[in-house]
Amino acid sequence: MKIAYCILGTYNSGGMERVLANKANYLAKLGHEVTVITTDQQGRGSYYSLDPKIRSFDLQINYTDDLNYGLAMRLVSYARKQRIHRKKLSLLLKEKPQDIVISLFDHDVTILSRLRDRSRKVLEIHFSRYKRLQYNRKGVWRWLDKFRSYQDLNLVKKFSRFVVLTEEDKGYWGALPNIHVIPNANSFVPKERSTVLNKRVIAVGRYDTQKNFEDLIHIWKLVSHFYPDWSLTIYGQGFQKQLLENLIDQLDLQNSVTLHPPVADIENAYVDSAILVMTSRYEGLPMALLEGQACGLPLVSYACKCGPRDIIHNGVNGYLIEEGDRIGMADKLTKLMGNHELRKELGNNAAEMSENYAEDLIMKHWLDLFNELLQPNQKNA
Repeated sequence: MKIAYCILGTYNSGGMERVLANKANYLAKLGHEVTVITTDQQGRGSYYSLDPKIRSFDLQINYTDDLNYGLAMRLVSYARKQRIHRKKLSLLLKEKPQDIVISLFDHDVTILSRLRDRSRKVLEIHFSRYKRLQYNRKGVWRWLDKFRSYQDLNLVKKFSRFVVLTEEDKGYWGALPNIHVIPNANSFVPKERSTVLNKRVIAVGRYDTQKNFEDLIHIWKLVSHFYPDWSLTIYGQGFQKQLLENLIDQLDLQNSVTLHPPVADIENAYVDSAILVMTSRYEGLPMALLEGQACGLPLVSYACKCGPRDIIHNGVNGYLIEEGDRIGMADKLTKLMGNHELRKELGNNAAEMSENYAEDLIMKHWLDLFNELLQPNQKNA
C-alpha cells in the first residue's frame, strides 16, 4: 500500500509531529510505502526519527514566512501560495501515485479533496471542533475565526473519511456520514514505570495560549506554600517563554519552577516525576496525558474540550478539574503530593488503562480503514 501524509513540517517537537512519526514508522516497518509531504520544512530535519525507508518531499510553499504580515497582506499572499501549493501537490501525486493521501488539517486541507488523482483522501484532526474559537480573539480576527470554523465543517465533508480523536469531539461535528473515531496510540512502551516517589510534578507542551501554563504557575504558587520541597518542571518551547519566566520571577518561584526545553526522549522525564498536570484551554487527545499514563503517573487536568474526559476516570487514574478552577486543581495536587499510597494507586491504574491505547490496537483501526477505502466498490472523494 502506498500512503502519503501531508503536514506543514516535521521539524517541530509537538504532539502531532510525534504521532505522525510513530504512525509512519509503524506502517513502513510493515512494508508499506510511506511518503511525508511538507510545505515549510526549509531544509530542517525531522525532530522525531523517521524510518530510512520513508520518503520525504518538501513543496517549498513556506506559509510560515507570512506570519508577521498584516491581515490584508497575509490574505493576498495566502491565496497566491494556495495556487502554487495546489499545482505542486497535484504534480507530485501524478508523478508518484498514492493509494491513500492523508491531510493532517494543515494548509492542504482546502486543496487535497479537489485533486483528481486516483488516491483515496483522508482527513484527520488533532484538535477539537472548537479549536478556531478557543483564543477568544477580538475584532476582525474573531469574525475570521468564526468563518474558518464554519468553513471547516464544509471542508471535512469532501473527504472519503474524516477521523477525529474522541467520541466527545465526534458529537461536536454532527451526524457526518464519513466521520470515524480513532484515538492516538501511546507514543512508546516505557521500559519502566515511575515509582511516584520523586517530589516532582511535570507538564509538557508548547509555551502558548492553548496550553495555558500561566494558570499552572499561579496554581503552583498556591501549592508551594504547603510543599516547598516539591518542584514543577514544564517541558516545552514557544513564544510565551519570556512571559512565563517573568511570571515565575514575579511570584518568586525561581527555586521550584523550571522551564525545560523539549527532549526527544521524554520517557525518562515522566519516569523521574510523580504527577502529570495539564491546564490546557483545548486539546484533541493530549499526548502528554497518554504518555504520563503509560509511565504510571496519576493525572490532574482541566476538563477542557477535548480528550481529558476520554482518558481520565475521575478518582481512578487521576482527577478532572473544571476549566479555570485554580483552587480546585491546587486542592487535588496537594492531595496527591501528600499521599504516596494514593499516587501509587492512581498511577498503577493509569498504567493498566494505558493498554487501551496500545499501538497495535490503534494501528489496526487505521489499517482496517485504509483497506476498506481500497475496496473496489468504494468511491473516491
